Amino acid sequence: MHNKRRIVHVLLLVGVLLAFSGVIAHLSSSTILVAEEAPQPALENVVTASAAPIIVDNPYVIADIAEMASPATVFLSVEWPTVEQQVPSQRFNDPFFNFFFDSWFLDPFTSRQPVTPRSAGSGFIIDESGIILTNQHVVGNKGDDQTIKVVLDVPGLDREYQAEIIGSDYALDLAVLRIINPDDHIFPTVPLGDSDETRIGEWTIAIGNPYGEALHHTVTVGVLSAKGREITIMSQETGRPNTYRNLMQTDAAINSGNSGGPLLNMKGEVIGINTAVHTQGQGIGFAIPINVAKEVLDELITTGGVSVPWVGVYQQNMNEKLANQLRIPDDKGVLILDVVENSPAAEAGLKPWDVIRRIGDRDIFSTDDVAEVIKKHSTGDELLITVMRDGEMLIIPVILGDMPAHLR
Repeated sequence: MHNKRRIVHVLLLVGVLLAFSGVIAHLSSSTILVAEEAPQPALENVVTASAAPIIVDNPYVIADIAEMASPATVFLSVEWPTVEQQVPSQRFNDPFFNFFFDSWFLDPFTSRQPVTPRSAGSGFIIDESGIILTNQHVVGNKGDDQTIKVVLDVPGLDREYQAEIIGSDYALDLAVLRIINPDDHIFPTVPLGDSDETRIGEWTIAIGNPYGEALHHTVTVGVLSAKGREITIMSQETGRPNTYRNLMQTDAAINSGNSGGPLLNMKGEVIGINTAVHTQGQGIGFAIPINVAKEVLDELITTGGVSVPWVGVYQQNMNEKLANQLRIPDDKGVLILDVVENSPAAEAGLKPWDVIRRIGDRDIFSTDDVAEVIKKHSTGDELLITVMRDGEMLIIPVILGDMPAHLR
């Protein structure tokens, strides 16, 4: 009996041990199975993201672009015909003399001395025959009797050339030059990019000649800060403010003498033409989008200028109040406020208080509609403008003219 109890106790103990071993084995196998099936942390992705270069793998990419584009970037020096300038006599440095004489009395005591006006800037070659793109304010217009000197920094071509203006436009601030090349030299060029594809924040490179030949071929780097900027600059040529629209803003350093030089992207393509700097701010420069130049380049070369189709009226949108005053059944159309003297509109017989209702086969509802229709035509095209005058509908043919530069 005693032996039977011992045997039972032994069997129970063995059973407990076997059961406990099974639990341990189950837990161990589950742990191993989970360890094998659990997804590994995405360490590779983390390492790849943190190791991505800021620009590109080549740390000398900017130097390579500058080396490629610099030979095609030229220094321009312009000398204008000598003029006489009034210079006050030295006697007026005497305070006693100045005290007794008013300014109106200075004329007889001034001397007229000859002065030779000069300007300088940059440009870049876009055709191997020597076609240069630059700013109009750097070189002026064709027929102004100026002498343009071009300086290249290219082995075998590192000498001064003369250039002539083949086309310019004051409103766009663009000019195209041709190097006088009797020896048929082949000049280095720089490719033109697509300014519409540029993105705010992308890297930009400016090359030019700030402060003339003293700082020849300076390279500066920044980012494209903004697009579509509008600035107004007082023109030294006309004495009137000139508004530039749709400019690119960059913080790549642009200084006096950089005007007309290229603004490049990281592909080494020209995306803008450096044209102005904000005098009251640092790192605020402006460039003309290269697509603006590309749109008119052929016209500048073939005709010497850019033609802007023009009717010659001042206008405003119609509204219900105006329609009631003019006894018009609706507010459709554009009201002509005034007609520019000797303009196509004046020659065609358009008058103030005419209401433009249609141009060709298109109904007109706003001044934007008028501008859009005219933009699709060229100087010399004829438009049939339907107007309402004193309750009567008239169809008046108008031949588009070329808008004067001071009105653009």
